[in-house]
Amino acid sequence: MRPCPVPPVPGPAGPARRRVLQVMVGALGLGSACSRRDSARQVVDFWAMGREAEVVSQLLPEFHARHPGWRVRVQQLPWTAAHEKLLTAYAGDALPDLCQLGNTWLPEFTALNALEPLDERARASGLALNDYYAGILDTNRMPTDQGPRLFGLPWYVDTRLLFYRSDLLRAVGHERAPQTWVQWMQAMRDVRGSGASSRYGVLLPLNEPDPLFALALQQGDVLAQDDTRGAFSQPAFRRALDFYVSIFREGLAPALSGAQVSNVWDEFGRGLFAYYITGPWNIGEFRRRLAPALQGQWATAPLPGPDGPGVSSAGGSSLVMFKRSARLPAAWALIEYLSDVGTMQRFHALTGNLPPRRSAWQAPALRDDAPSRAFAQQLERVRAAPKIPEWERIFQEMQSTAERVVQGVQGADEATRALDRWVDALLEKRRWLRARARAL
Repeated sequence: MRPCPVPPVPGPAGPARRRVLQVMVGALGLGSACSRRDSARQVVDFWAMGREAEVVSQLLPEFHARHPGWRVRVQQLPWTAAHEKLLTAYAGDALPDLCQLGNTWLPEFTALNALEPLDERARASGLALNDYYAGILDTNRMPTDQGPRLFGLPWYVDTRLLFYRSDLLRAVGHERAPQTWVQWMQAMRDVRGSGASSRYGVLLPLNEPDPLFALALQQGDVLAQDDTRGAFSQPAFRRALDFYVSIFREGLAPALSGAQVSNVWDEFGRGLFAYYITGPWNIGEFRRRLAPALQGQWATAPLPGPDGPGVSSAGGSSLVMFKRSARLPAAWALIEYLSDVGTMQRFHALTGNLPPRRSAWQAPALRDDAPSRAFAQQLERVRAAPKIPEWERIFQEMQSTAERVVQGVQGADEATRALDRWVDALLEKRRWLRARARAL
């Protein structure tokens, strides 16, 4: 925005001074008009994280052209500090008008009664909610006393699936990606037994909970009694854990954390492992980091399941409005703009982030890109994590438990029972509140 002109300092007395004063009067009038225009523009505060905060500014000129009375002020938050910053702002009544929020954070801010429900605005705007991938949209619906309500709109999506070395698998007779656990296990065994003693079937870093959680979602729920007790010692999770641990017991995966792998892309390129469960950001990373000779030798595929194509986790970031905002109509207008199919396609072109609306995938950059198409298939089969504020702590403890079992520190029976006891203690207050609500 062009700054308002500043009047010059008055000159000497006499006719020259009178002319300067006349100029000053005109300049002051112009300055007043400019100030009135600035004060008339409604400033909308938008907090966003990391790369997204840098890129979204490139999308705003068109929004400003559509809404000349509004100006969006973007504040960038680092992901490592964003959660604490938001909680501090909540405590100090200093939250912005709208924000990018990881969808696993929605339960916490819903429980704080900080978020504005979006159901009525979405209906009034005619926003095609059925165009969103159902499992991703479900992460934005939170239980309330009035039933499930929509507290955010997905901005971009994240899920996990297989990245694999198609050349290594073809060499041992596997032309197609596995669709079942049995097929996947056999392919990993064949890769491991192919004569290369330093080659593994898969990389499953022991400090990454996402692969195990995806396997668990394929079997059932990890929490019980309306998400107030652990169900990790129950048959559903045990089947997932036993399968996960068996991969290590057979020597098909190295028992390493991510920090112990010097460079995932280099090790994938030199063939240390054939499969890797990871997310969409690695499409760009593999294209940048792998040698040109390997660019036709890797592919992506949806996760295999126990008896056929499996589900995976529903992740990503959403756009939310804070209830205490005095500029909710302007904030909603920005959410509508960022949720437009054309805007989502431009956002993908700038960031590589995957759009949550099916119609946005008709852009050639997504529709005609084989690694991306596998994500479109997987997004039709995703499930939300438990919608409780305590989930992220449980998520990490689940993986710590699995690591102890893989390392032989604890048996699976003992470890999962201990995990359930820990979860039950963590969720004790939740059970008390539910019981109190039923009694009233």
